[in-house]
Amino acid sequence: MLIEIFSDLICPWCYLGWHRLDLALAQRPGLRAETRWLPFQLNPDMPAGGMDRFFYLAHRFGSLERARQLFAAVEQAAAQDGLPLHLGRIRRTPSTLEAHALVLLAERYGRAVQVAKALFRAYFVDGMDIGNRGVLIAVAGACGMDRTTVARHLEAGEDTAAVSASDARARSLGIQAVPCFVFNRQYGLAGAQEPAALLPLLDLAAVDAGPAASSPATGGMATDGRTLGLTG
Repeated sequence: MLIEIFSDLICPWCYLGWHRLDLALAQRPGLRAETRWLPFQLNPDMPAGGMDRFFYLAHRFGSLERARQLFAAVEQAAAQDGLPLHLGRIRRTPSTLEAHALVLLAERYGRAVQVAKALFRAYFVDGMDIGNRGVLIAVAGACGMDRTTVARHLEAGEDTAAVSASDARARSLGIQAVPCFVFNRQYGLAGAQEPAALLPLLDLAAVDAGPAASSPATGGMATDGRTLGLTG
């Protein structure tokens, strides 16, 4: 089964959505599911250097108080699912263009989901600036990627066009908010849904995929990049 997920790395609901997908897949241990990261930028016009966090929140949500109320809700929802968030540690809202490009590079090495989740943790748990190239290289290195290769990739601006193309494709499909889950390119579900809401679609997509989608010896998620591209 192919599960494609439009996400942005500065979206706390995307982080929670991926976590809930893991919880749902854990309830289907015989399901063979390949997930693919599809870039979406909440702020495609964000300056390359990012923006002061407090200025950004006040501008986007109308006031810091309103932003705090919204984030308190997502922190509470995440905590209930065992996912820690420390949104108060964030001091800068970054451009995610290069972070998405890094995830696309990681896909070629079978590490896209690993790197994406590491970037989520770096931002939402440690408050790191994932728009900073040094941070991106460090995170990639911690995930087993060659730092020199990553540095050259980011310096050359490789995959940034693919990120922008994926974002444009998502919007042409009517996607305005993330996460958005697409199962076998037939069934879509938006939002950080509870695992119970994901299970029926997993089951439906598994039936459509046939016997190849299930194996008693294989569970969890795999990413090997062998999917039809929506990003380039």
